[in-house]
Amino acid sequence: MKLMRLGPKGSERPAALDAQGRARDLSGVLADITASTLTPAGLAKLRSIDLAALPIVEGTPQHAPPWASCEKFLCIGLNYADHAAEAGLPIPKEPILFMKPISARVGCNHALVLPQGSVKTDWEVELGVVIGTKTRYVSEADALKHVAGYCVVNDVSEREYQIERGGTWDKGKGCDTFGPVGPYLVTADEVPDPQALPMWLEVNGHRYQNGSTRTMIFSVAQLVSYVSRFMTLHPGDLISTGTPPGVGMGVKPNPVYLKAGDVVRLGIEGLGEQRQVVHAWDPALIDG
Repeated sequence: MKLMRLGPKGSERPAALDAQGRARDLSGVLADITASTLTPAGLAKLRSIDLAALPIVEGTPQHAPPWASCEKFLCIGLNYADHAAEAGLPIPKEPILFMKPISARVGCNHALVLPQGSVKTDWEVELGVVIGTKTRYVSEADALKHVAGYCVVNDVSEREYQIERGGTWDKGKGCDTFGPVGPYLVTADEVPDPQALPMWLEVNGHRYQNGSTRTMIFSVAQLVSYVSRFMTLHPGDLISTGTPPGVGMGVKPNPVYLKAGDVVRLGIEGLGEQRQVVHAWDPALIDG
């Protein structure tokens, strides 16, 4: 299933795509898509619904994050060997783990708002992994059984804040609007091999990233297992699994960074596409 939430902040409605790719309104049978919806029992209940009997969503409502409840927004750094090379960094021996605050998480087409003083805001198309079962010390062999589904993530990053301002990466990763998610949460049964997904990103029509999850250093199963050694994962938790090469910081000889007016488009095969317009700092756009 392809699950989504549509409508402005505070008025989101749950929906799902039918076999013809039309959005069907789930609000008559489901109050919202929450963590409990993503459990095996919750998804089984959804699959029993006849989507064709539900009303079609009219118009083009705003996309919200595809599920409401997300306790943790976890990210993996330098998980593609060729991206590590373009950053001039060694291939990590273990996954690099950091976190974005939940306040960074927005819908797939939300305005991308540059923080005050930003000069090096960059893009990163990534595969997001959404947990569906409480996960603690899970083996690699069983890890994918704990995944509810997958989604597109743009791990937006302010490189000056991340690299040049001291401390951890978090300050360059956690700005408001720096975590667009969606448009859909695609359930795991529709993604038979998460290590075979082409992915891409373009800015103003220029293709910068062309990659595939097959070149990950640490696979989805390895990452879920690894992270579960350090913290308990709960339904709705999100792991963003790293980006292939082609980020703005890696453009030679002159890096390219986002500026107001730029348009970013990105997608992963089978998981949908995102589109963000970049704006100068405007707090009114953040909460919209």
